[in-house]
Amino acid sequence: MVDIKDLVDGMKRVDVEGKIVEKGDPREVKSRFKDESYRIVDAVLADETGSIKLTLWNEQIEQVNVGDNIKIENGYVTSFKGETQLNVGKFGKLTVS
Repeated sequence: MVDIKDLVDGMKRVDVEGKIVEKGDPREVKSRFKDESYRIVDAVLADETGSIKLTLWNEQIEQVNVGDNIKIENGYVTSFKGETQLNVGKFGKLTVS
């Protein structure tokens, strides 16, 4: 497990645990590659060392609520508009504990 304070842009195969302290409203985004739309929500995941923006897609949105403790396995870290964020991705796993 990695502490949230140690997450940096470009990290792959990240295992992290934390608590959802914030969850935004869903919005729609269009795929750049296919003629599809996806639902996306920005949430904030925190542990005792810090917090990071967590991007939730489609069915992940309903799985997670504020106050839930979650575990992400095989996630990755990116930077979007200058803000570091954690992603589960299609090969990662999100578990609510």
